[in-house]
Amino acid sequence: MTPIRVVIADDEMLVRQGLRRLLELSPKVEVVADASDGEQAVAAIARERPDVVLLDVRMPKKNGIEVLRALAQRSTLPPALLLTTFDDAAVLIEGMRAGARGYMLKDVSLDQLLAAIETLAAGGSLFLPGVTEHLLDNFKRGARPFESLDAPFALTARERTVLQLLAGGYNNREIAQALNTREGTVKNQVSSILSKLGVRDRTRAVLKAIDGGLL
Repeated sequence: MTPIRVVIADDEMLVRQGLRRLLELSPKVEVVADASDGEQAVAAIARERPDVVLLDVRMPKKNGIEVLRALAQRSTLPPALLLTTFDDAAVLIEGMRAGARGYMLKDVSLDQLLAAIETLAAGGSLFLPGVTEHLLDNFKRGARPFESLDAPFALTARERTVLQLLAGGYNNREIAQALNTREGTVKNQVSSILSKLGVRDRTRAVLKAIDGGLL
């Protein structure tokens, strides 16, 4: 099995080195470069073309959001996981706008981080439930990263049920068990929901559904 190639960007040396040593304990991950500021991060990511990048939100020269935007402009943005010590809904919204595929607090376990890296490398997105709940509260109070939905919107009754379970943080397997159906069926329903809502991941689907009054 080919290891997932990862770049780490964090301005704190102990954090950066600690992440590298922990990740190198897993045969599933290969850390191909690290960076201590935003400009180094942009250069390393463009050079190495990693499968996943772990990106500190607060860095000198360019912060994590600015790194995402710079890479997007160059069309060299890989799946990016934002890491921060702060539970900041505004940062999460900006990160999503800039193309982040995940957001985690730095107090996560190694197992959680490895699972997140694997999820992003496989094309998924990951936002810890606690962070997502904070974001949803903020979003309900008026933060709107999306244009309003055109109504009426043609989600089926079953798709609305699946969407409600997505909002609860359930994965495809758990949704399939809850609805007594096959995981492949749920996967197809989630794909249909994303397509109808015009978004690329589950978190954006939930946020846009809230904005459009579907949840």
